[in-house]
Amino acid sequence: MKIMQVVGARPQFVKLAPLSKVIRKSGHNEVIVHSGQHYDIQMNEVFFRDMEIPAPDYNLSVGSGTQAVQTGEILALIEPILIKEKPDVLVVYGDTNTTLAGALAAVKLGIRTAHVEACLRSFNRSMPEEINRVVTDHISDILLAPTPKAMENAAREGLSDKCVLVGDIMVDSLLFGISKAREQSKVLQELKIAEGEEYCLLTLHRPYNVDNTENLQHILRALDSLDKRIIFPVHPRTRQILQKMQNRIFRNINFVAPQAYLDFLTLMDNCSMILSDSGGIQKEAYILKKPCVTLRPETEWVETVESGWNMLLPTDSAVFPKKVLSFQAPDTHPDIFGREVSEKILAVLTGNS
Repeated sequence: MKIMQVVGARPQFVKLAPLSKVIRKSGHNEVIVHSGQHYDIQMNEVFFRDMEIPAPDYNLSVGSGTQAVQTGEILALIEPILIKEKPDVLVVYGDTNTTLAGALAAVKLGIRTAHVEACLRSFNRSMPEEINRVVTDHISDILLAPTPKAMENAAREGLSDKCVLVGDIMVDSLLFGISKAREQSKVLQELKIAEGEEYCLLTLHRPYNVDNTENLQHILRALDSLDKRIIFPVHPRTRQILQKMQNRIFRNINFVAPQAYLDFLTLMDNCSMILSDSGGIQKEAYILKKPCVTLRPETEWVETVESGWNMLLPTDSAVFPKKVLSFQAPDTHPDIFGREVSEKILAVLTGNS
């Protein structure tokens, strides 16, 4: 069986890694296409080596662009590859423009398409990711749902007949990545973080949080006032916006360069709390049993909030940032995301589930 996997950003390669391993171990033919949607200075040979991922068979190198331009370019470039390779099934991940373009191209050619991380909903249509995931779910042939909530969303939209609960593939990715990070990463020593020292890990990338200088300054000033050490890996684009601030002196926030994957896992693994506006990091925080404060008004990972391990805290809230100080995770930690997810996904793809 020939299985084509289409990805466009580092988080998607992280999800691809465990499924790639089981595909090849089972003797199936795998083709990997990297759209190049996100240029990432850490997306290099070291990353592929650390995660034991084969180099992509095709790199479309589309780079940045508007939503329409990026999606259109991927559509145009991937179609001839699909015609040439004739995969039995195409696998797409998550909610990027790559996900939507890959699924659209395959469906129009009559190629069976499977969506990993299907039927998540933030119910915020102003997010491009929400549009991507909704459309991809409705055109794909196989929906691989990570949680019971996703299955409920599928039922609400009339998609139950093609939706299967398999769990979240990030469980497999994290278990593998954390074991390697604990052996190899030296980032704690490099950042002079003492053994057992408490710190929060901050990530910000949503346009409404980082593209406006005033909003970004409001968030950082507020978090700096908490008198907690905060490690903040800063994307180059965000760093450019930081340069526009008149007063860039912060007592408690350490601005550091974007981290290699295993180093970032180490920072998550050793922090006392995660502050983020990322969807994926909310989930990773839960799997790693780290309290997470999500700097957004909504989340697609509702289960993490219901469990008590994740708190939604919009940055325009009257209780931001003070509520961070009182947030504590409960003693219980339900198994929300499953186990051995890659094997379950492969069984569905090959008709052996």
